[in-house]
Amino acid sequence: MESSTSRVPPMWRFMLALSRIVVLPLCRLRVSGDVPADLRTGALILAANHVSPFDPIVMTAACHKIGIAPRILATGGLFDAPIAGAAMRAAGHIRVDRGTSRVADALPSAADALAGGAMVLVYPEGRIGLDPWMWPERGKTGVARMAAASGAPVLPVAQWGAHAVLPYNTPKKLVRSILRAMLRRPVVHVRFGEVPVDLSSVTGTPGARAMKATRLIMEGIDATLARLREGEMEMPAVVDETRTPDFTRVRPRPGRVLPKLPEQPLGDSQSASA
Repeated sequence: MESSTSRVPPMWRFMLALSRIVVLPLCRLRVSGDVPADLRTGALILAANHVSPFDPIVMTAACHKIGIAPRILATGGLFDAPIAGAAMRAAGHIRVDRGTSRVADALPSAADALAGGAMVLVYPEGRIGLDPWMWPERGKTGVARMAAASGAPVLPVAQWGAHAVLPYNTPKKLVRSILRAMLRRPVVHVRFGEVPVDLSSVTGTPGARAMKATRLIMEGIDATLARLREGEMEMPAVVDETRTPDFTRVRPRPGRVLPKLPEQPLGDSQSASA
């Protein structure tokens, strides 16, 4: 079990192994691609898309399967839970308090981990994506800033099918979702991109570089996901009816025609952010 050159806490080793047991009755996990050997020996950022509340468990099981143990940037709510919070802290994961004044605290923590040679997993979208077609939406610039500050390469990772296990509105009807998943055992895919995103051509001011790098990172995740979505390039085969599509962070894709959004009155705040 590897996590670049950093030590893997015993709790994280236990959680990695446990995830394989949790996933087994709920879905058929298929893992493709890999993290090359030369990227396992130093700081590395894994950047993944986010489609379901089940994603972190699926990703943990996939990481265990290929023998890596990245530290995960996870929502602060997990750290506040009585049991899960203690486990997350003991495993060495990194807290992200989204929507609060403390959200920026995650970047120095991640930078410290990368400086120590850690492998870090992050969801650049900053939330479960609400793209109407379930492609990666426009990302936040945090991952790009982490890469620029640390010099760590960014490897795209794609996951697909977890929404057939747990839908967007989980924990509502959680028992029903679990029983349905155990009955159907849908196929869930995780693909590691194998080649880091090329950020060598990114130039300009720090802000411009962060935006350009973010776009390239999301394109890398998009291209990796396309390998998993053959036959589902437009609408998913399984539609999550609990998701409310959000067009404000939709990214352009080849062949995609975006609907014209209604004009907002002057002074209305925009929900999208870079």
